[in-house]
Amino acid sequence: MIITTFSNGVRAVVRRSDSQVSYIGAAIAAGSRDDGEGRDGLAHFVEHTIFKGTRHRSSWHISNRMESIGGELNAYTTKEETLIYTNAPAGHASRAIELIADLIKNAIFPDAEIERERDVIIEEIHSYADSPSDAVYDEFDELLYAGSSLAHNILGSEQSVEALTGSDGREFIESRYTPSNIVLYCVDPGDEQKNMRLLEKHFGDLSFIGDERHRRAPEELPPFRETRDRGHQQANTIIGTRLFARNDQRRHALFLLNNILGGPCMNSRLNRELREKRGLVYTVDSALTLMSDCGSMLIYFGSQPGKVEKCARIISDEIARLASDRLSERAFTAARDQYCGQLTVSGDQRENCAMALAKSLLYFGEVHDIAHTAAQIRAVTPDDLRDIAALVASKELSRLTLT
Repeated sequence: MIITTFSNGVRAVVRRSDSQVSYIGAAIAAGSRDDGEGRDGLAHFVEHTIFKGTRHRSSWHISNRMESIGGELNAYTTKEETLIYTNAPAGHASRAIELIADLIKNAIFPDAEIERERDVIIEEIHSYADSPSDAVYDEFDELLYAGSSLAHNILGSEQSVEALTGSDGREFIESRYTPSNIVLYCVDPGDEQKNMRLLEKHFGDLSFIGDERHRRAPEELPPFRETRDRGHQQANTIIGTRLFARNDQRRHALFLLNNILGGPCMNSRLNRELREKRGLVYTVDSALTLMSDCGSMLIYFGSQPGKVEKCARIISDEIARLASDRLSERAFTAARDQYCGQLTVSGDQRENCAMALAKSLLYFGEVHDIAHTAAQIRAVTPDDLRDIAALVASKELSRLTLT
């Protein structure tokens, strides 16, 4: 593996693989929290419309460039990042790298294409609003981060998206897609040095200066408890709290706690207590969102409206139990081994692993692969786990229910 910083500040990581598929992309530290006042949804708008034309290509030529060889060109947006990527049969690294560079450097946001894509984005907004199990996450964040740029959802609103223009898109790229905000990745069976030279050839001259906007950590607000009646048969509830940022050394203990409580396995404590033993919920899971300057832990469950209070009480009891009762060595080792096993299985998902190389370099300044993460998890002790559970248990959890 080679990790390099070009003279203009763009960072890149190249790894040789034994796959017959190339995974190539750009991770950019520009997300919905960077939209700017009055421009909610701009980062996501750019993610959609960057494919609609450059100074050298029409939208058809852009999509056909990778699809014609059986590849894929795609992107996604989070609150803190945008990732533009291609997956394609090996042997086409030059084509993929040049195309992504063209999009970032030369996107022109043609008016006719933008109007069509605007309608697509608005339909996406409507689809989320029609799904209470999705909408509850956005509405919880609006309360948890009220008054900050993290409060609005990634898509923006119908009104804010209607107001966005091609000029807004171009300005966002030139101010946020700056060299210091970009990490490139290339996981490919070809020669590592050659692929790194290709990346430098197409990105080494990127010179966007940016406007030096800085993110501000949102104020931590008092806990809330709300129920919003939308006429649904099921109650969709999130219980959660603010926590620390992604670079906090306690994060590995938190990852383990999250997995024990509401991870993807049937034997998670909350699934066992709420669904398997009592039949109170159809689904329950726990999720972490750790960002550059803050984070959150959210527990979602879907239940009948009359069972929300009982479910919430059981969740609090389970967190308190983990905070007060140190797990036995046997139980702790089993939980730790299970999580490390899940990491190993996820390591077989080549696309996600390729993206993770870039994202860890973007946020930590070094590559944290599966082996590194597993080693950090294995260094967690039962006392570390109890301490992090005690931190969560010490907080009055906020709650939002959509019915």
